Amino acid sequence: MEDDNDDPLASLKTVPQPPLKTQSYSHHPRDPHPASPSAAKHFQARVHSLDENHLRRNQELPQQLLSAQLHPAIASRENSFFNDGDGFCPPSESSDPYPLPEFVAAGGNTGIFKLPVRSSVHSSRPVCVELRPHPLKETQVGKFLRNMAYADSQLWAGQECGVRYWNVDRAYEQGRGLGGRIRRGDEDAAPFHESMMTTPTTCLFVDSASRLVWSGHKDGKIRSWGMDQGSDDTPLKDSLSWQAHRGPVLSIVMTSYGDIWTGFEGGVIKVWPWDAIEKSLSLSVEEKHMAALLVERSFVDLKSQVTVNGSCSISSSDVRCLLSDNVRAKVWAATSVSFSLWDTRTKELLKVFNIEGQVDNRVDVPGNSEQAVEDEAKVKLLSNSKKEKSQGSFLQRSRNALMGAADAVRRAATRGTGGYTEEIRKTEALLLTADGMIWSGCSNGLLVQWDENGSRLRDFNHHPCAVLCFCTFGTRIYVGYISGLVQVLDLEGNVISGWIAHTSPVINMVVGDGQIYSLATHGGIRGWNITSPGPVDNIMRSELAKRDVTFTRQSHVKILVGTWNVGQGKASQEALSLWLGSVASDVGIIVVGCQEIEMGAGFLAMSAAKESVGLEGSAIGNWWLDTIGKSLGEGNAFERMGSRQLAGLLIGLWVRKELRTHVGDVDIAAVACGFGRAIGNKGGVGVRIRVYDRILCFVNCHLAAHLEAVNRRNSDFDHIYRTMAFSKSYNVLNAAAAGVSASAQMPRSSSNSSNSAEEGRPDLAEADMVVFLGDFNYRLFGISYDEARDFVSQRSFDWLREKDQLRAEMAEGRVFQGMREAVIKFPPTYKFERHQPGLGGYDSGEKKRIPAWCDRVIYRDSRPSTSTECGLDCPVVSSVLMYEACMDVTDSDHKPVRCKFDVQIAHTDRSVRREELGKIIRSNEAISSMMGELRRVPSTTISIDDVVLIDQETCVMKVANTCADDLAVFKFICQSQTTTKGNGQSSGHYPRGNFGFPRCLEVVPAAGVIKAGQSIEISIHHEEHHTVGELVEGTPHGSGNEDTGDKEAILGLIVQGSRSTEKRTHEIRVRHRSTSHTIKINPEQQNPQVSAVPWSEPPQKSGNGTKGAGCVQAENHPSKQMHKGK
Repeated sequence: MEDDNDDPLASLKTVPQPPLKTQSYSHHPRDPHPASPSAAKHFQARVHSLDENHLRRNQELPQQLLSAQLHPAIASRENSFFNDGDGFCPPSESSDPYPLPEFVAAGGNTGIFKLPVRSSVHSSRPVCVELRPHPLKETQVGKFLRNMAYADSQLWAGQECGVRYWNVDRAYEQGRGLGGRIRRGDEDAAPFHESMMTTPTTCLFVDSASRLVWSGHKDGKIRSWGMDQGSDDTPLKDSLSWQAHRGPVLSIVMTSYGDIWTGFEGGVIKVWPWDAIEKSLSLSVEEKHMAALLVERSFVDLKSQVTVNGSCSISSSDVRCLLSDNVRAKVWAATSVSFSLWDTRTKELLKVFNIEGQVDNRVDVPGNSEQAVEDEAKVKLLSNSKKEKSQGSFLQRSRNALMGAADAVRRAATRGTGGYTEEIRKTEALLLTADGMIWSGCSNGLLVQWDENGSRLRDFNHHPCAVLCFCTFGTRIYVGYISGLVQVLDLEGNVISGWIAHTSPVINMVVGDGQIYSLATHGGIRGWNITSPGPVDNIMRSELAKRDVTFTRQSHVKILVGTWNVGQGKASQEALSLWLGSVASDVGIIVVGCQEIEMGAGFLAMSAAKESVGLEGSAIGNWWLDTIGKSLGEGNAFERMGSRQLAGLLIGLWVRKELRTHVGDVDIAAVACGFGRAIGNKGGVGVRIRVYDRILCFVNCHLAAHLEAVNRRNSDFDHIYRTMAFSKSYNVLNAAAAGVSASAQMPRSSSNSSNSAEEGRPDLAEADMVVFLGDFNYRLFGISYDEARDFVSQRSFDWLREKDQLRAEMAEGRVFQGMREAVIKFPPTYKFERHQPGLGGYDSGEKKRIPAWCDRVIYRDSRPSTSTECGLDCPVVSSVLMYEACMDVTDSDHKPVRCKFDVQIAHTDRSVRREELGKIIRSNEAISSMMGELRRVPSTTISIDDVVLIDQETCVMKVANTCADDLAVFKFICQSQTTTKGNGQSSGHYPRGNFGFPRCLEVVPAAGVIKAGQSIEISIHHEEHHTVGELVEGTPHGSGNEDTGDKEAILGLIVQGSRSTEKRTHEIRVRHRSTSHTIKINPEQQNPQVSAVPWSEPPQKSGNGTKGAGCVQAENHPSKQMHKGK
C-alpha cells in the first residue's frame, strides 16, 4: 500500500474534459475549496453514485448510452458485467470468442526493442546438421552430455550415466530415439547407441589403433569400450575397467608411445604403461578381475617421483587438462594457474611455469588472510550497529535499515569483483596445432600461444568471454566460448570468421569427416561444415528455405496470466477460484504474479542480504505458491515448473500435464529497483520457458509509486528490461554437470565489437514473446477523485484512458516500446477499502486516492505489424481473448487482473529438417563439386622408405611438398611393429595404443606443416631408455618384447592439405638389429653403452645416417608413381 500525492502534475499532458452525462447522480456543482467547516463536512460526507446503495440506480441508465463507446464486437459482452447484486461478475468463457482490440505502443522494433530475427534457416550463422537437437534441460537430469571424441565415422559422447555414440553415416536419418524407442530429450536425435549405466563420464578419448574408446569417470574408474559394438539394441559393455583413483578422473590422454596419462585432484598425475594395458586386454572375460588388478598395479605416480622430503616441485591444484605433444614427445599438464611439462618417454619433469610463462616451483598459494580479517571486522561493526538503539522515527529506522542492506549488497558485489579478477586468469583448455605450437584458453577470453618448451609467445583477446574448448583442423583453429560463440582462427591467431553456434556455452568440439561438431551445455550437438562460413552454406540455406513447408509445424496454446497486489494479506480459496480457477479449464499454461506478499524494513533488509549470497524465497512466498497451486489442481491437472521471489514480489508458473512434454528450459531471474538498485521493494521477477522450441518470458513488476514518479517508473522498466538475465540460473545446473569451472560460468557483458548482432542484447530482447504483468503504479492525471468516480460510474473508460499515464507514455514511446495491451474495459483496480464489495469500495478516506489502472498486463510477440501471419519467420502470434478485473475479490486494496492469450506457435520438425538437409547435400551438384575440391591432397615425396638403424644411429629423411599452391600438414604414426627373437621367431606385427611409437624409437618432428614448394628434415633415432626403477640387478625388466631381439616398425606418414578432408599415407619401414640379447647396465648409469653386432647384410651408409633405395609417393594415390631418392 502506498501514499499518493493528490495534486496532479502540471507538466503532464492534459486532455479536455468530456461533458458529463446528465444521468449521473454525482454531478453536483461544488466549490473545490470550501470556506467553512460545514462545507468541508458536507464534502466529506457526500454520497457518491458508486457507493454501494446507489448501484441499482446506475443500472437504470440506458444500455445504449453505457455501450456507446465500446467496440461493436464486444458491446454485448461488456453489458454482461452488471448483475443484480453488488459489484461485478466475470463474463462466461463463451463471451470471449473473438480477440480483443489492442493499443500498440510507439518506439518498437528499434534498438534493444528490435524483434529477434527468425527464419526457416538462420541467416547469421552457417547451416548445421543437428545431430542431437537442443533437448529440454528437464529431460537431461542425470544424463547431461559432458564431452565428445571422434574416430572412424563414430562420434562418441560421455554423459552422466555412461557413454553413447552415433554412426555419422546415419546422421541425416530421422530420429527414432534409442534403438527405435522414443525417449524424452532424444525424440529428434539421429539414431545412436548407448552404454550400460555408469557413474558420470568426466573425460574421453579414442584409441583408433585398438578400436577402443577410453573414458574416465567420477568414481575414479577408467573404462574401455569397443568401437565395434552396437549392432543390436543391447547396451554397450566395457571391455576393461580398473580403479585408477579414489576421486574423479579429471583428464586423460594417450601419448605418442601408447601410455595413458591421467590427471586427478591435488596435482596427482598417473601413468599407465601400454604393455600392462595390452596384456590385460588380451585376457579372457573370465579373467577380467585379474586384468583389472594387473593394470591397477602398473601405474607410475609422477607426483611422488618429484616429491623429496615432503617438498613437491609441482602444484597441488587439480590437473584439469592434459595434452600430449606428439610432435616432440612431451606431455603438458595444466592446473588452473600453472603448467608442468614432462618427457613422454622418460617421464621426467622438464619444467614448471605459471600462466605468465615464468618458471614457478611453488606448491601452494597462501590464502588472502588480509581479506578475511577485513570481513571479520565488518561483521563485528555491523553486529555492534544492530545493538544500538535508534533515536529517530520509525520511518528513519526503516530507511536506515534499507540503506544499510543496500550498502551491504554493494560491498559484497565489490568483494565479488575482486575475487572474479583472480578467477578470470584460470586455464580452461589446451590445444596442439599442426605447426607444433601449444595454445591455452583462459576464463577471461585470453588466448595464449606457447612454443614446445613452454615459452610464452603471443597473447590474443578476440572475445571477452571465457574460452571453454578448442579443436583444430588443418591450419585452422576453432575456439568455443561460454557465450555460445565459435571463432575460426588461422595459425597466426587472426580471426577468419565466427558465429553464435548455440544459445548456451560451447563446452566441447571435435573434428571428423569434414565436420566440426560442437556440444553445448544443454546437450545439443551440431555439425558444421569445415568450409563454413562459405558458398556451401549459401546453397544449403537457399535450398532449405524452399523446402520449409515440409518441416514447418504449427501449434496452439492458451495462456492465462494473472496479477494481484495482495497488500501483505492472504487470499481465501474462494478469491483464488474467482480469480484463476474459474477460467483455467481450457488453458495450458498459467503464470501468476503477486506483489507485496510481504513488506517491512526488516524483511526487505533480510531479503537483500539473502539475495547477495544467492538465496531467495520465504515462508509467506511458499504459502502463496502452495495455495495457488491447490486452487489450480496442482498435482492432478497442472504441474508447477518454476517460481521466483524477490522480497515482496513473487511469480509462479504452472503447466498442464498434457502439455508438459513440449514445455521446459525453465529459467528464473530477478532485478531489484529499490534503494540503490539493491532492495527488492520495487523491481521485477521473471520466468523464461521454451514452448515448442520458442522462448516465452514473463516478468512480474512492481514499479515506483506516487502520481508524480512517471519518469522513475519509466526508468524502472528500462532497468528491468536491460538487466534481467536468465543466463546465470540456467548455466549453473548444466555447466556443473558438464564440468565447467565456476570461474567460467557467467559470460561478462562487453562493449567490444562482436561477430553477431545478437551478442550483448538483453535476454528479454531475444525472446519470441514477452509478457509484463504487475502493479505498474501508473495513475490517472489531470482529473479529480470525484470526476474519476463519475466516469467509472458511467463506464466512460474511453475518456478515462485519455487520462492514463501509462497509455500516454506508451504513445510517446517512452516505456514498453512496441508492446501491446488489450483495450481496457474494466474499472480502475486501485484503490479500494478491504472487504468492501462493489465499486462503492473505492478509497473514501481522508486522502481519497484517485482510482487508477495500476494493475496491468502488457506483451509483445513476434509480429512486426498487426497483419503479419504466423510462420517460421514470425513464429509466435498472440491475441488477447480476455482482459478483466475480478471486482468481487475484496481481500486487498487492489483488484486482481487476469488476461487470457491465444498463442499460435510455428516451429520446426527438426528430425524432418535434418533429413531434408541430407537429401540436399547428396543430390546438389554444386555442393558435391565444392566438397570434391576438399578431397585434394598436396603431392609430397619422401627421400627414403626403408631405414635400417644399428645401435643408437640417427637417420635423417626429407619430406618435400611439391604442390605449388597449398600447405602440406603431416604427422607420423607407427602402424605396426614386431620383434624377432633369438630363435628367429617373430612376434607378429601389431600396433601400440593409438598407433604409438616403440619406446626405443624417436621421430622428430613427428608432425608439422610444410609450405608449398618446400621440404623438411625428419630425424629417426633409436635409443634404449631405461630408468633405475626399471632395472633389477642391472638388467632391464617389465619392458616386454622391446628389450631384446631385432625390431621392425612400419611408420605411416599421413599427409593432408590445409583444409582437405582426405588423407594419404607414405609407409616407411624402420628396422633395428639388437647388438645383444641381454644388456647389462650399471644402475648408476641412465644411458647404457651398447656394443654393435654387424648385420649379415650391412645397410648402405651416408653422412646423414642410413638410407634406403629410393623415395616413394603416398600409398593409395590415384597416380601411384615412383620418384627417385635424393
